[in-house]
Amino acid sequence: MKEIRLVILSGPSGAGKSTAMNVLEDMNFFCVDNLPVMLLPKFLELSLQSREITKLATVVDVRGREFLKDFPLILKEIKESGYNIKLLYLESSDDALIRRFSETRRKHPLAPEESPIEGIIRERKILKEVKDSADDIIDTTDFNVHQLKEIIRDHFSEPAKIAEMTVNLVSFGYRYGIPQDADIVMDVRFLPNPYFIDEFRGLDGRNNEVKIFINNKPEAREFIERFMMLMDYLIPLYRNEGKSYLTISIGCTGGKHRSVSIVDEIAGNIKSDKCILRKIHRDVEKP
Repeated sequence: MKEIRLVILSGPSGAGKSTAMNVLEDMNFFCVDNLPVMLLPKFLELSLQSREITKLATVVDVRGREFLKDFPLILKEIKESGYNIKLLYLESSDDALIRRFSETRRKHPLAPEESPIEGIIRERKILKEVKDSADDIIDTTDFNVHQLKEIIRDHFSEPAKIAEMTVNLVSFGYRYGIPQDADIVMDVRFLPNPYFIDEFRGLDGRNNEVKIFINNKPEAREFIERFMMLMDYLIPLYRNEGKSYLTISIGCTGGKHRSVSIVDEIAGNIKSDKCILRKIHRDVEKP
């Protein structure tokens, strides 16, 4: 393996590539934005001649769309040449992208005279092959800038400096879609739904009464016990393979009651001395 590390960032406009690039620059990566893909081999070749540059980062997106048809082949060739390359694709929901364009008052680069959704649809088609080639996909839909920065720092910290693996426990509602960056997905819709009980309908799974209702069910207790046995087995294996970021997603219908309560319960049982634990209740505030 050649002693050059290259991170390629891609994803739709508004998904957080600029923020991620800034973090990598702060981590002493030599960053080049929007490098034409046919120049990637030359970029790596020149970097080998410098003893000062060992970590590189670039963005490949629709600004260089006229060259993207060659990207899969070029990526394959440079990987086979022995370079340490990771392609990270930042994804986000259509609604989140539209909101971000509205907040920043930016025009979409592929729809300057139309609504952002027109550009978003075109962009997803253009980037499909790039996304299919990605080593990792991070869904930034529910991350603010600070959370995204933290995720990127965790993702690209030097292996020697990683003492613990970050485990994200995410509750979600199937009606809003499975988180795109999920590594492990578990469906808990087999549990009784508190939504159909009047006194619980306006509450969510963070409420103690809702927790008691769910966790006192024999099937819930047995599920948590069996699931934790599986996690106790899997998490050390993921960590031993050098994975620094693991997302475990627990879903129910709306993401407000069962998945939220189960995530809170699981969080209290994971052996946190061997990982950094984060809880994300993705859909709990949605209608």
